Amino acid sequence: MKWVKKILFVLVVLFAGYYLITRPEDAADAVRGVFLWVAGAVTAVFRFFTSLAG
Repeated sequence: MKWVKKILFVLVVLFAGYYLITRPEDAADAVRGVFLWVAGAVTAVFRFFTSLAG
């Protein structure tokens, strides 16, 4: 079962590399989207704890 995970990981990395090479603008947009989502989640967590403290 360990080799299946390794093969899937390699396939995901190869797909990401192919996507980055063939569509760099779309790849950059995807990274920006993930970054904005993470930043929004972190902001929401800080806002939650601030409301608990206040």
